[in-house]
Amino acid sequence: MRFRPEQHLRRQLDIRAAREEGRRLDCRAFTVWCRERAPAETPTLQGRVAVVASIAAVGPAVQRNRAKRRLREIFRRHQDILPRGCDWLMVSRAAVNRRSFADLEKVFVETCGQGGRPAPASVQHD
Repeated sequence: MRFRPEQHLRRQLDIRAAREEGRRLDCRAFTVWCRERAPAETPTLQGRVAVVASIAAVGPAVQRNRAKRRLREIFRRHQDILPRGCDWLMVSRAAVNRRSFADLEKVFVETCGQGGRPAPASVQHD
């Protein structure tokens, strides 16, 4: 599945909302925040993502760019298992460049494939 331009989370307001209102998931080498969008702010049901890699956490530009490419590719490959209509914020740590891509994928799928899903509504029995 392609990673389309409308799937990029670009506005600072949306990125801040994902971090402040979203659910935090620790994937060891990176952190993910997942925020379910309200129906009014969901023009498309596709998930949107922002990838962040800071100088302090990851290092110089070459390492930051590599970290962001790896995280975007993980999101692109596994977006079909993620809940639809959510904003995702992926924040890289230095370990993202030291671990194998397969290991990063495995951790992402285990953590976000199950833990990223919104909590089901409580079922009441009559």
